[in-house]
Amino acid sequence: MEELPKAYNPRETEQRIYKLWEESGFFSPEGLPCVALAKRGKIPEPKPFTIMMPPPNATGILHMGHALMLTLEDIMIRYRRMRGFKTLWLPGTDHAAIATQAVVEKEIYKKEGKNRHDLGREELLRRIDEFVSQSRKTIQKQIRVMGASCDWSREAFTLDEKRSLAVRTIFKQMYDDGLIYRGNRIVNWDPKGQTTISDDEIVYEERKTKLYTFRYAKDFPIAISTTRPETKVGDTAVAVHPDDKRYQQYIGKEYNLDFCGVPLNIKIVADPAADPEFGTGAVGVTPAHSMTDWEIAKRHNLSAPQVISEYARILVGDERIRGKKTSEAREEIINWLKENNLLEKEEEVTQNIATAERTGGIIEPLPKLQWFVNVNTKFKIKNSKLKGLQSGSETTLKDIMRNAVASGQIKIIPDHFAKTYFHWVDNLRDWCISRQIWYGHQIPVWYHEPKCIPRTGHEGDIVKCKDTIVAAAAPKCEFCDAKFIQDPDTLDTWFSSGLWTFSTLGWPEKTKDLEAYHPTDILETGYEILFFWVARMIMMSGYALGDIPFRDVYLHGTVRDAKGRKMSKSLGNGIDPIDVAEKFGADAARMALVVGNTPGTDTRIWEDKIKAYKHFANKLWNISRYILMNTPISNFKFQISKPQSITDADKDILAKLEALVKSVTDNLDRHIIHEPANQIYQFVWHEFADIYIEKSKVQLQDVQQKENTQKILLYCLNTILRLLHPFAPFVTEEIYRQLPQKEAELLVVAPWPFQHSGL
Repeated sequence: MEELPKAYNPRETEQRIYKLWEESGFFSPEGLPCVALAKRGKIPEPKPFTIMMPPPNATGILHMGHALMLTLEDIMIRYRRMRGFKTLWLPGTDHAAIATQAVVEKEIYKKEGKNRHDLGREELLRRIDEFVSQSRKTIQKQIRVMGASCDWSREAFTLDEKRSLAVRTIFKQMYDDGLIYRGNRIVNWDPKGQTTISDDEIVYEERKTKLYTFRYAKDFPIAISTTRPETKVGDTAVAVHPDDKRYQQYIGKEYNLDFCGVPLNIKIVADPAADPEFGTGAVGVTPAHSMTDWEIAKRHNLSAPQVISEYARILVGDERIRGKKTSEAREEIINWLKENNLLEKEEEVTQNIATAERTGGIIEPLPKLQWFVNVNTKFKIKNSKLKGLQSGSETTLKDIMRNAVASGQIKIIPDHFAKTYFHWVDNLRDWCISRQIWYGHQIPVWYHEPKCIPRTGHEGDIVKCKDTIVAAAAPKCEFCDAKFIQDPDTLDTWFSSGLWTFSTLGWPEKTKDLEAYHPTDILETGYEILFFWVARMIMMSGYALGDIPFRDVYLHGTVRDAKGRKMSKSLGNGIDPIDVAEKFGADAARMALVVGNTPGTDTRIWEDKIKAYKHFANKLWNISRYILMNTPISNFKFQISKPQSITDADKDILAKLEALVKSVTDNLDRHIIHEPANQIYQFVWHEFADIYIEKSKVQLQDVQQKENTQKILLYCLNTILRLLHPFAPFVTEEIYRQLPQKEAELLVVAPWPFQHSGL
């Protein structure tokens, strides 16, 4: 047996140790000792424990949020692996359609001055594929650096062929069930990027603006307040609250008037969406340019004229405003209001302005012909394993999302997020899933060429030609020789990632993996995507499989700097997890990320905190050197049973170790991670090192106590290594390799320590 070097060198150790783990086959469930023993009939079939890694975007490098996710999930997996579960942690990456295309387009424009239309669809996609291929390799390397013990043999990508088949299959099924439709509805439109975007791709910027109070005309009885006068040329109503006595006499009346050269017909309607406390309590209804107003218009059967173009320019009026940018038209309309003595008040306010995360463009709500998922349409659920929903019963996608959590079938950690989840689900609108970009899953809808090409002798058959076909592959017309052209739009990236828990296991095929590992046990992810991703996975799994995608949802917070600020390029306060892992060791970075980090709350991290846990790794190393140098281990047969207690110090340390094992085990069983990490740290440093190690130096000099003290030192070290392994896997594995007569070849599959009576 080699003596431990004087100092622990994580840079030299970690890559070598990870290679040992990967080559051992223990990251795959098939390679685990418990599975081999079960095959030989030595033990019962082990229970599975499954986590699907939230796939990082294939846009570059991992950040501290990813490092936290990897650490938390690796702790969960390593613990269950040592407990004898058949563990599967499946890794992967997300094609992140709009984000990835934006990164590549920006780089191309910077280097070549070309946009996507200059390149064409095929060439742009080729360049994106090259970028993504390299980016995925970088991400895979970074995941390994953090010590993630995931099953690389099952790695998935949201845009690979298997996932593409799953996307096309579920799209067609949902279309056939009436859950996907093409319709004209209000969407988030990015004029700069020329595409619809999802809510999570919107960044709200606090800006100072003005609130204007005015009347449409001198004889109009009600004044309204708005921050966007330029949209008022598209108004078709004024909404007041049904209980607002100030306006009761006007409800139901209509007024024809001219507003800055645009003829308007304004109807006064009573609607609960009007806030009596905001402005005058009356709100101009612009159905085509506000989500709220669109809903008001539907309730009151109002028209919805579009007055702002896809390029954020005014479509109506005379030369004063027509064709002008919205910001320019605003000034013109304000001047017109002043000229006609219609402006009653002008006050400065602060407002959250919706901007596109990728382009910085101001979002314009616009009515667009897009593809949507209908969350309120009833359909018959098949093969249901969902609580309260029998197979063949009617339900909606919204009800599936709500019931899965309300029934307790899915538990959200921390539980106070359930209230937020229900609020979001209850207010959910139909989901716009089409995007006007080229990279991603192209919508599997095909349109017949405008003109039919009759077949000789079958000219009359062209009346049977179908205009639109939803299909997994390019269809051929049954009745003529015309071609079908695929819809040019692509799907929202959340559509494909919503299938992640089951598409990664082989769905739509009925694979052994799908049967064995679904539903998964826990989804660990950031609280900011509870609605965008978690809810949609519940929706998609409930629809496709009639089952939940996971049993528990563990939400972590945002990683912030020492001052509590969000890490950003502009502040220059970001910490690269790979840099600090190489500088201080991955174990130090992992411990710094989890100690003090309660679920659902933001956490702070800084270099000195990480450095402190490097000192902890060194402390453990020095403790181990001391024990191994003072214990003639070759004389001992390894024992997992309790050593004897001769002195009070012996009794005290073994009792505290037993209590530690129980507490750590109980906490990890309940997915509580921050407490056991700190408990182990405190025990190792302040109980074992500061007290028992010091007393052992005296006891080792006593002939009657020496051998038993050596056994206790070795026993404590072995137990500590196993307890600490999920949190700090590299240093514990390296030390464990020096122990003789071990229970397992590698610590990664060593049995978890349990408290023993009498310890």
